Formats: sequence, structure tokens, C-alpha cells
Amino acid sequence: MNLKIAYIFLALSAAISFILICLLLGKEWRPATCGTRPQHIQETGHRVHNDHNLVFADLTPGEMVRVVKYLRENLGVPLVDASRANPSDNCIYYISMQLPTKAEVLRFLDRGGVRPPRQALAVIFFGNQPMPNVTEYLVGPLPKPTYHRDITVLKYGRKLPYYGRLILQNEYDQIDAFLRSREFPKAPNFMSQVFDYNGTNLASLNVAPRGFQSGDRKTWILHFQAVTGFYVHPMGLEVLVDHSSLNISQWKVLKVFYNGQYFEGMVQLESEFKQGHVKVDKVKKTPTDGGYSSLKPRVPHQNPGPLQYEPRGPRYSIRSNQVVFQAWSFAFGMDVHTGPRLFDIRFKGERIAYELGLQEASAIYSSNSPGAMSARYLDASYGIGKFAFSLVPGVDCPYLATYLDSYYLIDSFMPEKRENSICIFEENSEIPVRRHYSKMNYGGLASSVLVFRTISTLENYDYIWNFIFHQSGAVEVKVQATGYISSSFFFGDGTEFGSRVQEHTLGTMHNHALHFKVDLDIGGTKNSLVTHDMAFETVQVPWSPEHHIERPRLIKKVLDKEDKAAFRLDSKMPRYIYFAANSENKWGQEQGYRFQIISFPGDHLPETSTMERAISWGRYKLAVTKRKEDEPTSSSIYNQNDPWTPTVAFADFINNETIINEDLVAWITIGFLHIPHAEDVPNTVTVGNTVGFFLRPYNYYDEDPSIYSPDGVFFTSEQDFGSCEVNPIACLSKTASCLPNFPPFTYSGFQNMTRL
Repeated sequence: MNLKIAYIFLALSAAISFILICLLLGKEWRPATCGTRPQHIQETGHRVHNDHNLVFADLTPGEMVRVVKYLRENLGVPLVDASRANPSDNCIYYISMQLPTKAEVLRFLDRGGVRPPRQALAVIFFGNQPMPNVTEYLVGPLPKPTYHRDITVLKYGRKLPYYGRLILQNEYDQIDAFLRSREFPKAPNFMSQVFDYNGTNLASLNVAPRGFQSGDRKTWILHFQAVTGFYVHPMGLEVLVDHSSLNISQWKVLKVFYNGQYFEGMVQLESEFKQGHVKVDKVKKTPTDGGYSSLKPRVPHQNPGPLQYEPRGPRYSIRSNQVVFQAWSFAFGMDVHTGPRLFDIRFKGERIAYELGLQEASAIYSSNSPGAMSARYLDASYGIGKFAFSLVPGVDCPYLATYLDSYYLIDSFMPEKRENSICIFEENSEIPVRRHYSKMNYGGLASSVLVFRTISTLENYDYIWNFIFHQSGAVEVKVQATGYISSSFFFGDGTEFGSRVQEHTLGTMHNHALHFKVDLDIGGTKNSLVTHDMAFETVQVPWSPEHHIERPRLIKKVLDKEDKAAFRLDSKMPRYIYFAANSENKWGQEQGYRFQIISFPGDHLPETSTMERAISWGRYKLAVTKRKEDEPTSSSIYNQNDPWTPTVAFADFINNETIINEDLVAWITIGFLHIPHAEDVPNTVTVGNTVGFFLRPYNYYDEDPSIYSPDGVFFTSEQDFGSCEVNPIACLSKTASCLPNFPPFTYSGFQNMTRL
């Protein structure tokens, strides 16, 4: 025993001596636990990692390459690399993970069934055949494919027309080259004298949809000064290009617009210009850094702001595609088109949601110029996941967050890596989850949450997608918008459609709408939709019959049909609405999870519009439907270029089916009307531009589950609240006095987007 004490004494003496030496030498003492970022593979909190969630995992680069090889060898037609393909070629547009059916997955996860076969979805553009079309194939099993099955008609009820295909990057480049080489030379005086055009000083932006009826492929091309942040430097020139022909030589310009005037083409514009019939409003040349659109700070750097870090390293754990944090666990993925999605979300081991993910993001613009007034963007068609680029540590996410890569195969034979495009971190929100003070004691809990984040830069706009996990058992989805506004050239009655934000710049009014799929499984897959609200009733006062009192009464309803569960965007919705389980908590209350939506949208596109059915999900702030495997998504990537005959029309999902004791899906629309203002230059800020929703336990537990959080603080007036044993917060000076070993700052976002 004495020997053990001696060893302990020697060890303590050595440690104290080391600290004193460090202090004398002016060095910081940093315990290894502060500076080390542990591998995220360990057990943590209430949950343990397993490999079952790999059933939801995105395709690996190796799997993508094998699918490409299989298709090139087995489709029986020549395939051109999409990065070089002409409209008249056959090419692979994209390859992604095909989710198994929910029944297959639940048999595997919950009942020990066999693992579902792993398959890929491959989309092929067949341009080089008598009847060009778009075809979707299931390819499997992975990792070594042996079959491909055409599922197009099964999935959409018809073949997909070729004119509705998405636009390859090569086609965008060909449109720009067509204008530069064939059209702009037709108006040399106008281009030179008005724009000082030299072939490189104009940037372009295309608008969708591309026409007014199925079969159209007519795109307005807007032009700006080719400077940083060009979106707020419009030049007033807009050109309507018909690129419907598969023969590029047959492309043509249908209309030209400049500064409020329309022309039949560049030849007429040049003629009218020479005759002095064109009203010219010449724009001053902007420096290449963008001038007023530059994001370069206008003042020198000062002292750094506060930072968050974990004194003992991360309290969450990541293995493959699964995250574990205290009582939470979930699987994650990044779809190339719809972006972030989560699966098998569990709290205390119980599944709360089978699937939670973004479906679509729309932006409908206004203006007095043709391009912007035509803009109805459906961002999934461009690639919400594809355009999730590298995140900047210390700005986009905490410096010490965990950063993960994502991989896509689109527009090419080879997969592409988006390095550090996902971040995961624990965040102290610096506000109590709950607290109470009395003269006798204090109890509280700091709001520490886990955040899963990615950011998509879709042309001018940046969307910050957050999935947040609270210790109370709530899941929060929060979306913040930033980036550049899209603008039009200011002329005439422009302020009827937005705000003038610079001399020649009209910030055009637009409406953002974001749609999410929420497949909750509360106490199992059989749920019902229940609402609670209040209404005042006037009653006689029992103890004073001559008086009356107005008291609130709880109004309870069970919504039994889909039509009753579809709440229009501008309608009144019950203030409490939740999925109810076929079970009760300890107090006899029906267990449930509640939807709480935070949104301030503009008006939905009128249903009289010929393209409204393509975005008919926007009619509803909340709609609940019976889950079906043939209704996996509320939108389609093909809806952008052929919205007049949409491949998926969400309104058709709502057909008055019974939704009592069924597997249900909630579809939630959030959004905001943006009327740009001067403060949107140079950049729109996230402050006030935040929308989202909560999934909150509602009688699901017998008490607040966060009371079991190890972060809770409680002490009485009779205790020594400065004691570490009583109050762990009092120990911060010891447990958190070290500084983390910040790794060197790196960023890969400016690297060439080379294929793997």
C-alpha cells in the first residue's frame, strides 16, 4: 500500500513540475484530451454504432465506376461522356443510390430479415436513336452488377420525352458559344459601343422554365458584367434562344430585349441602334473584384470573436453513414438532386422517423424584363446536393466541427468528390433548455444540440440546411438563405416589381418555397393524425350563478381522410397537430409527435397557371398522406423543363384515402417572400431569413426526457454550489482551462473539380 502511495506521489510531483516548467518558459499547458480529435468509432451515450444503417448509404465512388462500366458494356449502344455529349448523343446523365422499399428495410432492421439487395438508379439520355428519350434503369446487385431493368413506365406511367431532359453543362457552354460566335457578331456596333464587348466581359445566366408548352426548349439568357458577384451587375441585354433542335446548327434567336425594348433578333437591334432608335443607358465599367458586390471586408481585421470547442473532444460519434449523440442516432446521405436526407432517426433506441429529407426548393421571380418575370426555378433539377461545396471552418461551421466528403456521378463517366461538404458538430446555444430559480434551489440545463449541416450554392443563392437534435427529444429543421440576389436592369416602372438597389440594378421580388418529406413512425408504422386547439365557451360561474365566465375548452379531432389533412398555404391550421401512436404514456395520454412550423411565405402560384401542377406541393403548408412506395418524392427533376406535363404532380397524392391507423407521411412547405432592399447588397444576410419546423414529443414520454441529460445543473441554498461534486459548472476553470489544438486552416473549394 505504501509503495502505491509513493508511486502516486511521484507521478503527481512530475506532473506539477512539468506544469511549472511550462509556466516558467511562457508556454501553454495543453492536456492531450484537449488537443486530440478522437476517431469517431466509439460507443457514446445511450446508443452504440452498428452496420445496419449502411442499407441507406450513398453509393461509393467504386460502386459508381462499376455501374458505368456495366452500362457501357451492356446497354448495346455507344455512350458518350456527358461532359462532351451533344444533344444528339447517348450519355449517362447521373447515377445514384436506389433506396430499397421500406418494408424490406424494416424487415432487415427490426425483424432480422435479410439485407435488401443494393441497387443503383441510372438515368440515360438517348439522343442518338430514331425516338430520343430519357430512360431510368435499376442496376444491381452492387458491388458487381449483373442486371439492368427499365423502370421508367413503372415509375412515371409513361415514357419520358427527350425534350424534358435536364441541360448538361456542355449544352450551357454550347448556348454561350452560339451567342458569342454566331449572334453577337451580327450587332458589332451595338455590342462594342454599349458594352465595350470584347468576347469575355459579359457573364450569362439562363432562366427556366424554357417556354410555355410541352416540347418547348426556349431559354432566356440574361447578361451581366463579368465581375465578382455579377448577379447584381445587369447590363440590360436578354436573348431568347431556341435550342430545341438536336442539331446545334439549327439553333436560333427568337427575341432580343434591351432596356425596355424588344427586337426580332440581333440584326434588327443593330439596325435600330444605327438609326438612333435604341434607348441606351450605358453602365460604367466595374472593377473585376465587383466593386459594390465584392465581399472583401471594408475594414481591417480586429481581435477574433468567441469560439466554441469541446474541452474533452467530441461527445458525438460517427461511423460510416451513422451518427450517435447521447440518446440520438441516425443515418445520413446526400442525394445529388435533393440534397441532405436522414434515415432511421432514433431517440433512446426508439425510431421517431424513418425518413426526413428535402424534396424541392422553388423560387418564383418578378420583374418588368422578360427573363426574370419568366423565372420559376425548381432547384432539385439543378442539383441541390451537387452544388454543396466545401465548407469554410470557422465561418460555415465551427472550426473544430467534423467535416465529411460527399460523392456524385453526374454529367460524366467519373465520380466527383465534394471535399468537406458536410459538417457535424455539437453546439451550445447559450440559452437554457429549461431552468427555475427559487429561494431554496436552482435547476437548469444548457441547450447543447447536435447539428448536421450542409450548404448548397445554387447559382446566386446559398441555402444553409440544418438538422438539429435537441436533448428534449425534439428534432429541428432550419433553413437559412444568403448569397446574392438575382437582379434585373433598372428601367421604367421597375419599382413595381422590387427595389432599386444600385444605379442600374433592380432587386427583383421573389418567393422561396422549400418542401420536405417527414416519414414519422411514432410507436410503430401505424399512426393517426390528431389535432388539438382551443375555443372559448361561456359558462355560468358555479359558485356565483349570477355571473358568467369565458373559459377556454380543449378541442380534439381525429382527421380521418387525406383531404381533411391537406392545409392550404393561406388557411387556418390547428395550433397543435401531431402523429398519434396506438399507445399511451403512463398518464393515459395518447403518445405523439407534434409538427410546429415557422414560415412566412408569399402567395402560391395561381392554380390557373399552366405550370402550377408541377409545383402543386406549394399549395399546402402541411399535407398528410398514406405512405406509398410509388409516391416516394413530391417533385421530379423533369418538372423544371416540362412543367406543363409534370412527371410528378403532388396534388394527385391527395385523393381522400383513409389515414387512421396507417403508415403516414407528412409533407411540409416552408418559405419566405423576399422583397430585396438596399441592404441586400453586396449580400443577403441570414438574419431574419430563417424558416423551418420542429418535430416535438407530445405526451410521447412520461416526463421531459432531458431531465436525464448528464449536463443538468442543480444545487440548493444549503449546498456548496462551488463544489465540483455538487455543480459541474463550477469545475469549468479546471476541466475547460486548456485550449484545443486547432489544426492549420485548409480549404479545398478552389481546387479544379476534377473527377476521381
